[in-house]
Amino acid sequence: MKQLLFLLLALLCLNFGYAQDFTVDHYKVEITLHEDGYFDVIENYDLTFEIPKHGIYRDIQTKYDLLTESGNQEIRKIKISDVDVPGHNFEKPSGFEQKFSSAYQIKIGDANKTVVGPQHYEIRYRVHNAFLHESDGVKFYWNLKPNNWRTTFNAIEFKIHLPSSITLSSDDVFVYSGALGDTTETQDIDFVVSNAIVEGKSLPTFKSHQGQSVTILINLPPNAIAEIKPFWPFWTDYGWVFVLAVLLGGFYMTWLRYGKDDKVVSITSYFPPEGMDPAMAGFLINDADDISDLIALIPYWGSKGILRIEEIPKKGWFSSSDTKLIALKPLSEDATSYERTIFDGLFGTSIVPNETEVLISSLKNKFYTKMSSARSSLKKAAKPYYDGGAKRVQIITYVVLVLLVLGLAPLLLFVWGFIAMFAVIILIMFLLFMNKFMIKKNVKGNTAFSELKGFKQFIKVAELNKLRMLIAEDPSYFETTMGYALAFGLFDKWANKFDALNVPPPQWYSSTSTVPLTMNSFSNSFANTMSSAKSTMVSSPSSSGSSGGGGSSGGGFGGGGGGSW
Repeated sequence: MKQLLFLLLALLCLNFGYAQDFTVDHYKVEITLHEDGYFDVIENYDLTFEIPKHGIYRDIQTKYDLLTESGNQEIRKIKISDVDVPGHNFEKPSGFEQKFSSAYQIKIGDANKTVVGPQHYEIRYRVHNAFLHESDGVKFYWNLKPNNWRTTFNAIEFKIHLPSSITLSSDDVFVYSGALGDTTETQDIDFVVSNAIVEGKSLPTFKSHQGQSVTILINLPPNAIAEIKPFWPFWTDYGWVFVLAVLLGGFYMTWLRYGKDDKVVSITSYFPPEGMDPAMAGFLINDADDISDLIALIPYWGSKGILRIEEIPKKGWFSSSDTKLIALKPLSEDATSYERTIFDGLFGTSIVPNETEVLISSLKNKFYTKMSSARSSLKKAAKPYYDGGAKRVQIITYVVLVLLVLGLAPLLLFVWGFIAMFAVIILIMFLLFMNKFMIKKNVKGNTAFSELKGFKQFIKVAELNKLRMLIAEDPSYFETTMGYALAFGLFDKWANKFDALNVPPPQWYSSTSTVPLTMNSFSNSFANTMSSAKSTMVSSPSSSGSSGGGGSSGGGFGGGGGGSW
């Protein structure tokens, strides 16, 4: 019982500690967006200190992890400049501190003086690199009141000045308030859009506590705001450039000896190397485990009578097409590990012919682990085609590059400054990426590569008369080669040649549509099916959701908060 009372007392004291002994009675923020790619912020706080305090501090988050349109992670660093607090003493970080920090703190007040009761503070600053430039336009996404303010805001008012050339409606503006991550548009703040100005004001019942945010998202037209891209000037002392040149030259010489393939003359071939599936062929043609290589196994299995593909067209305006894969028989005992990983991932290990099936759409956000495992297996299976000595050099190069970045970065920072340090880090990161190509085919690999080059070239330039001869010898020639064309990225070109020869589409591909498939309609449908399968089978769950304008409370730039001291 005593322990419970002690815990409650500790929590109560902690709560009082976070209360900060002041309340923001009214907060007004005015922001002016500039076409040149930055915006100016003026924050006005009318607040009441309940006990003597030196002043307040304002924290502005400057480093953000963003998810781009392509699904990649981007680390965005915004910059704060032109800070001013009229009528008050204040402290701000230096430019050096801002570069190495993820937050910017403005500390207002006098350590030798305290104030109590009603106070007014105005904070002015400029923000750079805080617009989101996307394919459908530019987004201004800003936390008017971030969630880490250690007090309560009783009223909020805002005014956003847009460039005069921009015309918006209220449908382009979204305001969120409440707990962090809340995607519901606020009902506590009214706003209007008029004459290139967005104005808003909270209702009398509004209160925003610690942990809650007020965020605005404005969708601006494409190119409405200039995208500021980094420009690195050169210093007058170019000694560090020589260091970079030595690094680049040394890596290049190493690659010439251990990474560059021997010159191979392509042998004209009408078929892929015997016993080689499209996934391995696609890997060897460019030394990369592309997703398309593994997707090409689907038509490969179709041509071998292992599965059947059924296209399911749209059933209504708002529905989408789908694809059904139907297992006809198990894989053979000598199937590769990457084949088995994908096949078992699709159908399981127990196959009932013509009954075991799976919809491509059901694989969304689930199958990506199987694809990752299959890619690793494909890399491992390709090792016999590559020089083991080159692989050892590749590993050694990775270690040397990591040691170089750890040693050279601080040295160049001390001798030549930030530009030199950043340049060497970027170069070594580039070399680390390029080092994955420090692989070299052995005799077996060169022999297979010679055939693959010839076969790929034939797919590109094959004449109709030659194709007629091949089809006459083997009516299923198109079916048995289309998977390789898909792995090479040449499926459309390959299918068009057979359309001109009136070759019927494969029997293992069908559609529930009443319109019969021709080679032309098949090639279009199959290409779309494989594209959809590729994106679906590698999709993974996203950690962020969207609704309304695609924003949320606390989701934009301008994170941080503040408090008293």
